[in-house]
Order: sequence, then structure tokens, then C-alpha cells
Amino acid sequence: MALLYAVSGITVVRQDEVAIVQRWGRLVGETRAIQEHGPGLLFALPRPIDQVVRVKTQRVSELSIQTLAEPAGVFSSNGDSLDPIRVGYALSADQNIVHVAMMARYRVRDPVDWAFTGPKSEDILRVEVAAAMIRSLGEMGVDHILSDGRKDLIATASRRAQDGLDAAHSGLALVSLELANLGPPHALAPDFDDVQSAFIETETQKKNAQAFAQNVIPSAHAEADAAVQTARADAATAQAQARGDADAFLALEREYRTHSELVRERMYRDAVERAIGSAQQVRWVPPPVGTHYQGTRIQVDVQKAGARPVPPAEG
Repeated sequence: MALLYAVSGITVVRQDEVAIVQRWGRLVGETRAIQEHGPGLLFALPRPIDQVVRVKTQRVSELSIQTLAEPAGVFSSNGDSLDPIRVGYALSADQNIVHVAMMARYRVRDPVDWAFTGPKSEDILRVEVAAAMIRSLGEMGVDHILSDGRKDLIATASRRAQDGLDAAHSGLALVSLELANLGPPHALAPDFDDVQSAFIETETQKKNAQAFAQNVIPSAHAEADAAVQTARADAATAQAQARGDADAFLALEREYRTHSELVRERMYRDAVERAIGSAQQVRWVPPPVGTHYQGTRIQVDVQKAGARPVPPAEG
């Protein structure tokens, strides 16, 4: 019996556990590394000298937090008010009432604080998570909370809740925080649904407009660039033609100053050739016989397609 009593202090520490030894009610070891014993055999003195406390540090536990939730059947008979004593709620930054039910997952991170220093796990976790959620909700507008702000809300509340757990020496680590239910009071739910529908429709219209703009704007830019290039080409062509005409006119003017009679005769002949060249029929009429000679008569008939015939003229 003495041998059995002597070996009764040997403890098997499992893979998901950490063991802590108390000797005469005081922790054995000066630092955390010495105080905490990992998996394997732990040789301790038998009771009541040593007491071995095994803490499961790898197990993730869940806790449902309904502090800010909306219980069923607590409204007044007309259904448009709530009892603030029996109904949990939080206020948003724009003074709107919000109910939230949460699911917290946690594990033991510091076995010494959890076993000997901090308060009861569920109590401190419920208080710190609710306080962090109330403060986080009070910094956000209700539209942002109910639409696309849940991710930011969870991140902010989780960080604040973990800071509170550490300050209370709870030894707990908040693994995750989920919102089981988040919304306004059920009496105002239809109005908030209308707002949400309008918000979704607005976002849809905005995305459609952005998609339309992404299709139209490049096409408009392409058309504008094409118009600018065409205008530049037309301007260059017109300028080149104008310069050519101006150079030809100046050359003709210089030649006219030098040989005016020759240039005048040549221009006259060119004009007559262009006029006769466009005629369909040319007839040479002999001049009258007599003393009154007035030159040669030329009759030119010009008839365009679809035009009425022009009678011959004498001159």
C-alpha cells in the first residue's frame, strides 16, 4: 500500500492536454515553461502534497451568447414596442435598435490563468463578447451593419473581446465569432427590408451603368480618334491643294507680267477648248456674203442627260 501510495502521483498527460502541478496549494515552477508540462508521463508527489491539474488546450468549445438577442414573446400586445429590461439590444451609431445573437468558439491558451487566476470561462467570455459587440455596433451606422459591414463588425468585436479576455487574465483565446442572427426588431423588419431592397436595386443599377459606360466610352473614344484623324487628313489635303493652287496662280502671275499677250492668248484658247470640249455637237456656220462682214458664226448645242434641247443661237 505504501508503494501504491508513492506511485499514485504519476500522471499520464494526453496529447491535447497540459498538466500543472500544485504543491501544498502553490504552483511548482517560476516560469510558464516550467509550470506547464506537455504530453507524456508526469512524476509528481502523491496527494495531498502535490495536486495535478490537467487542462485541455486543444479542444475548441462553443458558447451561444444571447445577451443582445430578441427572445420570442416578449413584446407588448400591439407588437410595436419592446421591454428593455427583458429584451437585449444594442444601439447603432445613428440611434437604431439592433438585435444580435452570437456563437463564440474558444479554447484555453494560458492554462495557469484559466485554472487559478481568471474568472469562470463562460461568464467572462459572455461579458467581454457582449461588451465588445455593443461598442462596435455603436460606431457603425445601421445601413452599413445590415448590408456589407458584417465582416468589419466581426473583426472589430473579436479584437476588442480578446483584449478584454487578456486584461481579465481569463487564459482564453477567442477562435472565432459568428453572428447567428443580426437584424432590427421584428416590428420594424418590413421597413428595413424595403430599405435593403432599395439599396440592392441601387447597387444593381450602378453596376449596370458602369458596365454600359465601360462599353460605350471606349467606342466613343475610338470614334473620336477616327474623326480627328479624318479631319487631320482632310485638312492636310486641303492645305496641300490650296498651296498648289496658290503656287500655280503665282507662277502664272509672274509669267503674265513677263509675256502678257502670250499668256492672255493661251488662257483664251484654253477657255475656248474647255467650252467646246464639253459640247455634244459643234456646227460651223459660214458668214454672210456682202459688204457687212461681222465674223464667223459658231453654233454650239449642249444637251445634258434629262435636259430639254436648247434651240440654236446666232451670234
